[in-house]
Amino acid sequence: MTAAELVVDGVTLTAGARRLVEDVSLTARAGEVIGLVGPNGSGKSSLLRTIYRVLRPQTGQVRVDGTDAWTLPVRQVARTVAAVVQESGADFDLTVREVVAMGRTPHKRLLDGDTPQDAELIDWALDAVDATALTDRPFDQLSGGERQRVLIARALAQQPSLLVLDEPTNHLDIRHQLDVLGLLRRLPATVLVALHDLNLAAYHCDRLCVLDHGKVTALGPPAEVLTPRLLAEVYGVASEVTVHPRTGAPQVTFLPERPPPTPNS
Repeated sequence: MTAAELVVDGVTLTAGARRLVEDVSLTARAGEVIGLVGPNGSGKSSLLRTIYRVLRPQTGQVRVDGTDAWTLPVRQVARTVAAVVQESGADFDLTVREVVAMGRTPHKRLLDGDTPQDAELIDWALDAVDATALTDRPFDQLSGGERQRVLIARALAQQPSLLVLDEPTNHLDIRHQLDVLGLLRRLPATVLVALHDLNLAAYHCDRLCVLDHGKVTALGPPAEVLTPRLLAEVYGVASEVTVHPRTGAPQVTFLPERPPPTPNS
């Protein structure tokens, strides 16, 4: 697993007359963890779909290590980019280990079996998400949180250079939320992750990209991005932002009252 540089350059994505993403540009340096944040409907999932090649942008490019991702062979993309989506739509009639082993498919020829290295990577991925005890369980009998951890393990087994995750902490309890996000920080890969929890994003991400109505509203280190003014403008909520005394990360506290009007409102 080695990290790739991701460049999103002026990407616009439409659905009929509606613009889902408009002229979005961002760069994730090799090994960087970028948090994608914003309210519901802001374009986070749509933008991620252009990166893992589900929705082709109308304009702009997605480049991985300098190459337009949409020009790469499917097999090469599968070896380079792994995605964990919000709703997989999958109800596999497989064991947990068999699902995680699917992550090794891009690295094999047709009908190749698992090698000792494959088995080692599968074991590592299961252990990394605390799913070793689930190995022989049927995937379709797992809880939502257990399924999510297994799908993350499948992406890890893929050994991608770029890991794209859409709300990976959904369904996870607090311990596993912290474990998964801590794991993403330690990976030798570039990570783009959409998150709703701003405090988790502030602690675990190198930079945050704030989307609102499909456009980039702010992009930078969490301490620069997460301000009461931005949270009022983008989320419509009042807040206080302090520095956590132990972690040094911005800590957002949401307040019940309406935010004061801003000069441009």
